[in-house]
Amino acid sequence: MNLRIVFWYIGVSLLLVSALMLVAALIACCTPGDESRIPLFCSSLFAGAAGIYPILFIRRGDHKLRFQEGNAIVVGSWLFACLFGMLPFLMYGGEFSFANALFESVSGFTTTGASILNDIEGLPRGLQFWRISTAWVGGIGIVTLFSMIMRGSGEKSALSGAEISNVARMSFAGQRSAGLANRLLITYVVLTVLTGVSLKLTGMGWFDAVTNAMSACSTCGFCTRNTSIAFYANPAAEVVLTVAMLAAGANFGILFLSFVRGSGHNLFKSETFRIFLFMVAGAVGLITVDLLASGGYESLGQALRDASFQVASIATTTGFATQDTTAWPVLSMAVLVICSLICGCSGSTSGGIKIDRVILAFKGVYNRVGTNTQPGIVRAIRVDGRPCEARRVIDALGYIFCYLVILAAVGVVNMAFGMDFTTGLTASVACIGNVGPGFGDVGSMANYAAVPDVLKFTSMAEMLVGRLEIFPFLYFVRALRLRSAASALRT
Repeated sequence: MNLRIVFWYIGVSLLLVSALMLVAALIACCTPGDESRIPLFCSSLFAGAAGIYPILFIRRGDHKLRFQEGNAIVVGSWLFACLFGMLPFLMYGGEFSFANALFESVSGFTTTGASILNDIEGLPRGLQFWRISTAWVGGIGIVTLFSMIMRGSGEKSALSGAEISNVARMSFAGQRSAGLANRLLITYVVLTVLTGVSLKLTGMGWFDAVTNAMSACSTCGFCTRNTSIAFYANPAAEVVLTVAMLAAGANFGILFLSFVRGSGHNLFKSETFRIFLFMVAGAVGLITVDLLASGGYESLGQALRDASFQVASIATTTGFATQDTTAWPVLSMAVLVICSLICGCSGSTSGGIKIDRVILAFKGVYNRVGTNTQPGIVRAIRVDGRPCEARRVIDALGYIFCYLVILAAVGVVNMAFGMDFTTGLTASVACIGNVGPGFGDVGSMANYAAVPDVLKFTSMAEMLVGRLEIFPFLYFVRALRLRSAASALRT
């Protein structure tokens, strides 16, 4: 693995981070009395200097990226973006200690949306925009975004191919990863613009409309208000955000084809998306009935409104809130936990296991049972009408196994450091799934401010592993071990 090339590309990603900091700094300059302009300008300068250094002093040449290098670039870009992304928070001070600043940065870039802030509205506008910009860039993927400006389809394929999971590319077998990445980006930008304009039409100010649109489409859930979307008490805005979150939870490639090529590639013809909507509708219905039966709601309309918004928010790992779901009945909370495990479709900005893998695993088990009971019949596993190789099923089962093991391990660590069972377990579910809010002390109207620093660091690690979808991180660790072993042998 050529580390010089890896650092060259990480430098490019840091230039993107620097440019976004500069945009936030300009917004701060246009806001009278904004105290974040100097932290943002200085942070942009530091990130830009760190990014330009390897570009100036490392000659890339015509080196063709290999898988290990592409994977190292993906992991390294996320790590360095999070480290430099915390600088504006750290320089600003206030509630931002080192651990808190890094936590907010990691939570943003991984689109988790978990926050340590007790007074979000007290942040200057420039810093609020930077906070949500981290989420918007993280939604589409740092590497996917900056690879759009790289020359050569081979480079784009190596970079975006390392970041876009195999299960997401199943919908576009035979197409280049770079082409898929372009479609994801176009869809992402258009969806964000449409959502922002729609929110403005519901009565929101432009700043709130744009930032909430960026947060909804990245399925992060960062909001500029202390009480999240509940602050607005705006049913029309809730409808817009619900639709936006569900769209962001769909496969962006299929979403792109639905609008570009029409009915022949209709989104609702996708088996995966139909099952996702069925899961959402079932969860909404079950929670609505439970809320009415518990006596907490007297109106069917209000129960349906809150259930629909919260299910869409949790099932897409957005984390916006209109109600304190910790006060809901146990059955409703259990349904939301299940939603936060399965989540949206691959190729979307949502986190979690993904409905695609659940479908693959279920069909794989079903096929295995059928093969053992009727060995003379050959059964092909199909998803969205396309046959799937057996290794895809094994990959899905392996991913689910690793996901649940990490979730359980971090949950135990949380409880070992003083969290109660509900808080410890759901905090782990929320962090690895990039959901944000859990239940108990980290519920939808609470935050992670009181969490011990040691648990903030384990939560950050879990967020990154979940956002990278586990395997790129494992490949990176193994590559480092092999490189270390090779160095030891040479000495």
